[in-house]
Parts: sequence; C-alpha cells; structure tokens
Amino acid sequence: MDHKGNLYLIPTRLGDNPPLEVLPISIKKAIENIDYYIVENEKTARRFIKRISPNKSQSNLKINVLNKYTTEAERNTYLNVCLEGISVGLLSEAGCPAIADPGSDIVGLAHQMNIRVVPLVGPSSILLALMASGMNGQGFSFNGYLPIDIKERKSKLKQLERLSFEDKQAQIFIETPYRNMKMLQDIMSTLQPSTRLCVACDITLPTEFIKTKSVKDWKNSKEDLHKRPAIFIIQKD
Repeated sequence: MDHKGNLYLIPTRLGDNPPLEVLPISIKKAIENIDYYIVENEKTARRFIKRISPNKSQSNLKINVLNKYTTEAERNTYLNVCLEGISVGLLSEAGCPAIADPGSDIVGLAHQMNIRVVPLVGPSSILLALMASGMNGQGFSFNGYLPIDIKERKSKLKQLERLSFEDKQAQIFIETPYRNMKMLQDIMSTLQPSTRLCVACDITLPTEFIKTKSVKDWKNSKEDLHKRPAIFIIQKD
C-alpha cells in the first residue's frame, strides 16, 4: 500500500477581499488538514492561513520558502515529508500555483517522486479575464511578461498581433502593475486600430474593471490602470 502524502495545489485570493467570497470550502478544509507548506512569502502565507482558519495553530506550521533565492538542493528536499505519509500544500501568493506563479518545479518533482498531485479549485486571473473578454476561448496563448526594452516590446506586440490573426488565437500577457499605463500607450501606438484589446483589472475585487474594444477606441479611454493588477488580451480578426 502506498502511504505517501499528497501535494495539494492551493489557490489564494487575487486581492484582499474575504477569502470565502471567492474560494470554495475545499480550500478551507485543505488548510485545516495541512501543516506543511511551500510558499513564496512566509509572512503573507501565514496571514492567509490565519484568515481562512483562525483557530489553526501557527506554531505547528512548517513552512518552506520557494523563491528566486531557493537553491535546487533545498527545493529537492521540500517533498521528502510526503514519503513519510505527510501531505504538503503549495500555496500561491495570488491565484493558482504554478500558473504565472512559482511552483511548477515542485509539481514536476512530485511527479518524479510518484507523489499524487491534487489541484484545488480557485481563481485564475488569466482564465477569468479570457472568459470575460469575448475573445477566442478555443485557441489562446499566455505569454507572461513582455520585454522591458521599448523596441523589443513593440516588436513582440507586433509579433503577437500577427500570431493572433494567423492562428486565430487570443494572445494574453501581463505587466508589472506600475508599468500598466506605459504598456497601454505602447499597445495603442504599435498595434493596428482595428485589433481588439481587452484590459481586465482588479479581477474579483469591488474595483473590478473589464473592457474589450478596438485599439482605436481605447485611445479615448480615461481609465487609470496604474498599480492595478491587470491582464491584457489582444486579438486581430
């Protein structure tokens, strides 16, 4: 009989709204039953766990940090407790683990170690934005962050516009929130006027803003996107 623990992929909120407004009860049940976690930031992870399960003992939590400073040797030990029958939760900072978020290496390690991976239901800003965009949900591509260099970024935007037309794909990308307005300006100055653009900000929050219109029509927009988590989607028909 296999007595290994499981790796649970635990989504979190996309903002600071009450957790159970956007998360299913399965998240609460998982957190109440798991004491071992892999997280990007220990402080925010502990705060989230306390919000979900106020009576859970913080002193019993065993937390390993997974970020750009984590060595491969450290990372490779994070699932060893699963071999002792103890389940581990991989907790995202926002949204779903391993989707535009650290964690895919841990999931890959779990498969190598023959540890069961259990993805739990939760909000993904990428999919929610695509759902609300009116663009092609049958064919799409997520491209992460575009280049910072303005010449390279504009070249990438033109490439994505061309791909969206040739492959009939919605092209999805993100930007660091404080550069959102610059990204919007670059889109308007680079892409063809008829290309559709969806901007989805603050998804699931009271300030949520989702709008799809042509690049030409966006030029009249006065929406302030500065420092607001945003998803950009383009499609040329």
